[in-house]
Amino acid sequence: MVEQLQRIITPAVEAMGFELYGCEFHTHANRNVLIVFVDGPKGVTLDDCTRISRQIGAVLDVEDPIGSRYELEVSSPGIDRPLFSVLHFQRVVGQKIKIRLRRPQNNQRNFVGILKAMVDNQVTLLLEDGKELGALFAEIEKAKLISDL
Repeated sequence: MVEQLQRIITPAVEAMGFELYGCEFHTHANRNVLIVFVDGPKGVTLDDCTRISRQIGAVLDVEDPIGSRYELEVSSPGIDRPLFSVLHFQRVVGQKIKIRLRRPQNNQRNFVGILKAMVDNQVTLLLEDGKELGALFAEIEKAKLISDL
């Protein structure tokens, strides 16, 4: 569903001079939330998020891809930004990230370390204990950049 939503809203976001960074769709206790992360060459202000939210809301009202009630949140990806794509990983090589794997590796799903490489959909992470972890991009359930601030 997220890929379909991204295809629908990307043209509207790009027409406003911003990049659709990624989307998340969550359901919590009968509450659906669509979170849209946008970025721009000079960052994103609260006013930008408000304008983009109105534009995306209008597009989604016409297309109606969700079919049920939902809340729309538009946000900057922030400092500890989520990593949704191979390109996002490539942009942060050499920086500290946290990943959650779909299936355990060495009886563990969560790992923190320096992203050493992202080549051919293969992530190489230098863990805090000095060991390396290799995982395919498709094996990663969730990832985010960890700032040192």
